[in-house]
Amino acid sequence: MAEEKSLIEYPSQFPIKVMGKANPEYLPAIIHIAKQFDPTFDETKVEQRPSKDGNYLGITLPITATSREQLDELYRTLSTHPLVSIVL
Repeated sequence: MAEEKSLIEYPSQFPIKVMGKANPEYLPAIIHIAKQFDPTFDETKVEQRPSKDGNYLGITLPITATSREQLDELYRTLSTHPLVSIVL
């Protein structure tokens, strides 16, 4: 089986978008997960966008991606977190 060539050159900055219910525990939990996967993660660069009614919060995490495996595992971890609705 031939190895798939990645469309991403590693390492590179890779934005991950996460959406979840607005909750005081949500942002710290997501930042904690990001730091587990990217030791160089800079939380001052996190972008936050509340929904129109303020019920949800969109977060963009600027991750330094080092491999496809790292990104896959990060997506799995975020997707299964109880405070997360969607990961893009």
